[in-house]
Amino acid sequence: MRMAGTFDFKNDERLSSYPVKLEIFEGPLDLLLFLIKKNEIDIYDIPISLITQQYLNYLEMMRNLDLEVAGEFILMAATLIRIKAQMLLPKTEEEELEEDPRAELISALLEYKKYKELSAVLKDKEKERSRFFPRSDFSYLQSEDEKEDDIDVTLSDLLTAFQKVCRSVPEEIFHRVKIEEISLDQRIDHILSCLRNREKVKFAELFLDNPIRLVMVVTFIAILELIRLRKIKILQKRSFSEIWVCRNS
Repeated sequence: MRMAGTFDFKNDERLSSYPVKLEIFEGPLDLLLFLIKKNEIDIYDIPISLITQQYLNYLEMMRNLDLEVAGEFILMAATLIRIKAQMLLPKTEEEELEEDPRAELISALLEYKKYKELSAVLKDKEKERSRFFPRSDFSYLQSEDEKEDDIDVTLSDLLTAFQKVCRSVPEEIFHRVKIEEISLDQRIDHILSCLRNREKVKFAELFLDNPIRLVMVVTFIAILELIRLRKIKILQKRSFSEIWVCRNS
């Protein structure tokens, strides 16, 4: 919960338009850190009685200003009172050797303080970075005919291209009873025949001879197998451009 603002007291003319400013707190740990810093207290040795009283005073002030107090602030108040009660009760020798009741609270405060400081550093970095305007990428304006170095295509790129080819094939309206007889060797021969008289073919072109989903899947597996055997290679001019299947000399 964030709390901040300026408030006017309307019930008393003498106090009308009197500004009351509150600090901004992200949560109960933020409020505790504020009180520790304000009182110049060692976070490893918190005077729990003083902090509890100031914390409760702050909650009471928020209620007086008609601010809604979130449940997490109430829960922290109960935790502080419990720790205070534990420290005020007389202890036996065995209990004195037990862990400090404040240990869990101190650990939470140190963890929160670390992330808050890191957040401030990142905020400064963001502010500094916002002063720079990187140059845009205008590669999409280049012609396909322009000479560029080919880039390697990943399996993820191939799967994306294959999904695009599958989406371009219309759904079959009639149920086919006939079982398609298709083998991996047949589709390998088909791919190699397409490259027999050409240096390269478009990836999508290899699926046009028999645009049935089962055949297309086997064709895609055949492409992967030929890549594994180093008989073909997959290239494209730039990211998101046309994918080409080439003979591997």
